[in-house]
Amino acid sequence: MGSDHAGYRLKEKIKAYLISKGIDVIDVGTYSEESCDYPDYAIKAVKRYFNSKADFGILICGSGIGMSIVANKFRGIRAAVVYSEELAILSRKHNHANFLCLGARFLDDDYAIKIVDVWLSTEEELGRHERRVNKIRKLEEKVFKENYFNGLLGD
Repeated sequence: MGSDHAGYRLKEKIKAYLISKGIDVIDVGTYSEESCDYPDYAIKAVKRYFNSKADFGILICGSGIGMSIVANKFRGIRAAVVYSEELAILSRKHNHANFLCLGARFLDDDYAIKIVDVWLSTEEELGRHERRVNKIRKLEEKVFKENYFNGLLGD
């Protein structure tokens, strides 16, 4: 999990909820509401996702959009900005999203937690959706022939 200052409070609530459900959480920050830059925390979360072999990532900023833009720069990341339970389901089933991005300024805390629950409990659909996600993977292979981000992901 990662957030900027705008997402800090919601991150802490979701983190506590996940821990109460027995889910291991790696928190890459930020650790306060002091102004900071969301790209720094999106990069840290993606790095930990790959290095720790995490199952998923959750990023939170004011809108969710900035975090998703940064995360989606990395090969293999499919970060979805989600504002409803329906979008949570679709992002997992159809797009095989592995990062959930939330907008703290636009979601009630309890509803955000419900979105997280729905997102985590939704399985990826195979068939035509898997075929489409595989096309994204092939595109990434072409675009990222040289792993430009390797330096960012290394220790």
